[in-house]
Amino acid sequence: MGEYKENSLSLIGAIGLGTGVMISAGIFALLGQVAELAGTWFPLMFIAGGIVTGFSAYSYVKMSNEYPSAGGIGMFLVKAYGKGTLTASAAMLMAVSMVINQSLVARTFGTYTLQIFNVDEGSFLVPVLGVGLLLFAFIVNISGNSFIQTFTSVISLLKIIGLVVFAMGGLWVVGFSVAPAEGGSGTPESTVASMIAAIALTILSFKGFTTITNSGSEIVKPKKNVGRAIIITILITLVVYLLVAWVVSSNLSLSNIIEAKNYSLAEAARPAFGDYGVWFTVAIAIVATISGIIASVFAVSRMLAMLTDMKLIPHKHFGMPGRIQKHTLVYTIVLAMFLAVVFDLTRIASVGAILYLVMDMMVHWGVFKHLRKKVNANPGIVLTAFCLDGIVLTAFTWVKLKNDWLIVAVSLLFIVFIFIGEHFFLKNKSEE
Repeated sequence: MGEYKENSLSLIGAIGLGTGVMISAGIFALLGQVAELAGTWFPLMFIAGGIVTGFSAYSYVKMSNEYPSAGGIGMFLVKAYGKGTLTASAAMLMAVSMVINQSLVARTFGTYTLQIFNVDEGSFLVPVLGVGLLLFAFIVNISGNSFIQTFTSVISLLKIIGLVVFAMGGLWVVGFSVAPAEGGSGTPESTVASMIAAIALTILSFKGFTTITNSGSEIVKPKKNVGRAIIITILITLVVYLLVAWVVSSNLSLSNIIEAKNYSLAEAARPAFGDYGVWFTVAIAIVATISGIIASVFAVSRMLAMLTDMKLIPHKHFGMPGRIQKHTLVYTIVLAMFLAVVFDLTRIASVGAILYLVMDMMVHWGVFKHLRKKVNANPGIVLTAFCLDGIVLTAFTWVKLKNDWLIVAVSLLFIVFIFIGEHFFLKNKSEE
């Protein structure tokens, strides 16, 4: 990748990057997991997730208006906490959660692609295809900003049109009647805690709006267009998610949705349109995951490069030529490949949700405690965002402790390792 170029991303390009990340694994892989936690009324969880995301986005819009930067969240944290362990650790939590999301997208690509060939999702081909997609994303990302924004904008438009066509067709089959999914046999009972926990996964499916902040200094008229791009992206994504969720709910029983949770959209197309519907849905999933991975890799490698320039994270060249941005791109892809091979979709999503919510709360607290006057932020809205994140994170952690404690343990290890690692790295830097 080349130098940061001001005015190299248009408003449409920024929206394309945001929707490119958001409308990918979020709806294709997470919808079934949300249904498993929330029960028959799971589509409503996307509305709740959109509301929580809206409160969250307020802090990012205010910060972007004051500090448009290619480092996005990394720069926001520096302004809030200075160049210390808190800033470096929170930024790394964000970066790692984005890389986890890339591995989620990669495995989703493999899972949906294999539906064409009726290959079981447990096949070794799922991570193989995921690794192949990550390699493709690397090639695209070294092609420069203009190509990336054109590619992601066009593909984002295609997948949004495709998902709307899928949704309208699915609703037409059921006479445009919106109904909750029937329970079916053996479905788990949802509780208040599990429904709140489901919101954590819907938040994860919306978090791609932060991609826009990482390109702040490159967007045309950033102080006006970053906020616009974030709001428009969230609204577009919410409408698409709701349409698709109701189609799945109206065409499949809850037990079928949970059974096919990693490819529920393809399964929902089967009773409505047969094999042709499955192939069409898989084609949309392929397009969506390709654009999602490209946009996400673009954003996280930018942020890591800026953190490296600010000497907040360690960096080794390992003999690689070229600029730091290209090196961080390589690190991003390699880590995403490792995670795509080692973890399944459910666990990848859970760890990503926990790390993201912890980081998000740190951003809101930094704005409230140190920057609310500087960025002219309403303290009530910022505190509301902080508390909503805390409630959702607590419920999600509680549910996972009961059902899959290893996820919580892995997430805690990530957090502890990052904080301790950053502490000693910055301490050694200071002594030098």
